[in-house]
Amino acid sequence: MTAAEVHRPGRLGDPDMTLGTDPRADPRMVAVLAAMGLDGHGEPATATADSSMEELYAWVDEAEPGFEMLFDALFADLTPPDGVVASTEVISGVDDNDITLFIHRPAEADGPLPCVYHIHGGGMVLLSAAGMSYVAWRNELASRGLVAVGVEFRNGGGKLGNHPFPAGLNDCTSGLQWVAANKSDLGVSTITVSGESGGGNLTLATTLKAKREGYLDIIDGVFAQCPYICGAYADPPADLPSLHENNQYFLDCENMGGIAKAYDLGGPDRTNPLAWPLHATADDLAGLPPHVISVNELDPLRDEGLAYYHKLLAAGNSAQARTVNGTCHAGDVIFRTAMPEVYGATAAALRDFAYSV
Repeated sequence: MTAAEVHRPGRLGDPDMTLGTDPRADPRMVAVLAAMGLDGHGEPATATADSSMEELYAWVDEAEPGFEMLFDALFADLTPPDGVVASTEVISGVDDNDITLFIHRPAEADGPLPCVYHIHGGGMVLLSAAGMSYVAWRNELASRGLVAVGVEFRNGGGKLGNHPFPAGLNDCTSGLQWVAANKSDLGVSTITVSGESGGGNLTLATTLKAKREGYLDIIDGVFAQCPYICGAYADPPADLPSLHENNQYFLDCENMGGIAKAYDLGGPDRTNPLAWPLHATADDLAGLPPHVISVNELDPLRDEGLAYYHKLLAAGNSAQARTVNGTCHAGDVIFRTAMPEVYGATAAALRDFAYSV
């Protein structure tokens, strides 16, 4: 190994590097992951882009409860904040399906408040807005003076599947339009669309779809976290080096290739910006509302988020980027107990942005 290779970060410099041995990793995060056996490379991916659809659906059915147990365990000891009330609304989507919206707000509010319309993670294929970590996130935002609305969209697989693209996106845009039409009743002043991972994808895709369909004016701001947006995980491109540098740090590119196939069926939508927003053109991106793209230093997805940020700037938009150092994919919103100030800093950044637009 040459001296130059030694100084390259992560697995670019040392192919045997793991999240647990990478010197950049926050040791508090590593301690939690090590206790769960998730600080290494893990087992070889069993669901990949070469898997059949039947195999992918079976993998999601098996894996989803494990992910839910992981996130529930990380948030099980949290006490809900005082002064927050929650309710639900069931609306009809554009495909005539029922969509549940989870609404969290301060119990006492003086006048309309900014709304964060939150879209949960899970690669657009698994997990639920009713999950404990997402309930905690909406409570956190409401405790900071926001109305937080979470949308339960159809997934590409699992208990809310099997509904490939564009079903979940349609649900997200239907819910957004309902919130916009009911701002007065909800006590909402502005709407910021936000989500992490697969929710980051749907956050950006919802915005692009709103522009295409002529209702972009209902979105005041966009705050996308660790967005999962390139789609090319089965053959990671060289111009997104974090897919190589941080591969198998909590996320595995081969596995992400399988999840991507479950979402878009491995078809022509792989380059459709509404499915994979990194493929958006300058024309697609022109005239969008202010954006924040938040990424994690040790995330395989880091560089696709930053590439989208640069495309936003090149198209003439107002955009900011933030990198949360020392954290894996979505680490700033997962490890609430172990790294409370990191979690709080991202919540504060989202709150401040929502109040600024």
